[in-house]
Amino acid sequence: MSAIREALVDYVAMRRGFGLKFNHQENRLTEFVRFMEEHDATIVTSRLALEWATQLGAHRPTSALRLADIRGFARYLSASEPNTEVLPTDLIRWPRRKRPYLYDEEEIRRLMAAALKLRPANGLRRWTFHCLFGVLAVTGMRIGEALALHRDDVDLDDGILIVRETKFGKSRLVPVHSTTQASMALYAEQRDAHVFPPHSPYFFVAEHGAKLWHQNVCSVFVSLAREIGLRDDTGTRNPRLHDFRHTFAVRALLTWYREGTDVNLMMPVLSTYLGHSCVRDTYWYLSECPELMQHAALKLEQRWGVR
Repeated sequence: MSAIREALVDYVAMRRGFGLKFNHQENRLTEFVRFMEEHDATIVTSRLALEWATQLGAHRPTSALRLADIRGFARYLSASEPNTEVLPTDLIRWPRRKRPYLYDEEEIRRLMAAALKLRPANGLRRWTFHCLFGVLAVTGMRIGEALALHRDDVDLDDGILIVRETKFGKSRLVPVHSTTQASMALYAEQRDAHVFPPHSPYFFVAEHGAKLWHQNVCSVFVSLAREIGLRDDTGTRNPRLHDFRHTFAVRALLTWYREGTDVNLMMPVLSTYLGHSCVRDTYWYLSECPELMQHAALKLEQRWGVR
């Protein structure tokens, strides 16, 4: 095993020791190390990193992602190899993050009502999507987290959801309101009446009790969203399932601002509830909602006494 490959093994072990899954990063860095070996290179340089990262095109989002992975690896290597070049942050500009769509309450009600009209009329499918969309809207969970919930992860007595091994390898508890608790309990009764004995350990299941797949959920969502006018064919109005999460976060922040709550104190709470790896990701929402920006600016004016 080459020295650079041994260093990569140690680096991956270190990052996982911090609680990160680091699977995709390991795969990309392994490809980069193989590229270095093919070029008989033993030291990371900006030229080599840029050549590998832009193999598929300089303006692809993956190019910036590849460089970010190499940048972290290079910082690690520079401690033992001074000739390592730590990549500048401006080699490739990160693409702008997609602006979230913020649902209003009426849109969510229409979507859930449309779900109840899914066929078959006497089947489980309509209740599954009705409850699933509602849970996404009121908890801010990622769609993958909701679909991964097992029956044992849903405490219908105390209203606690256990989200296990999420995006960043962490688990967390998600408390839900009593009305959500009651809705999930009703769905569980309907599910067990349709599918008994259980065919899978998952809380949300497909019509015949099998695992509910992400691509199928997205397909149903898009179909229903077009049916009620939430999405169009021009691409100018295309809300996503993930926008339930954005809507939840923005509503929480707006509620705190309007109530006069110290948002800076509550940010870590919201970040933990959402399962963000860094509170910086939660602060991003401030820049994506004009009303939140106004509240934040007003707080700054009050703090410093200037306009």
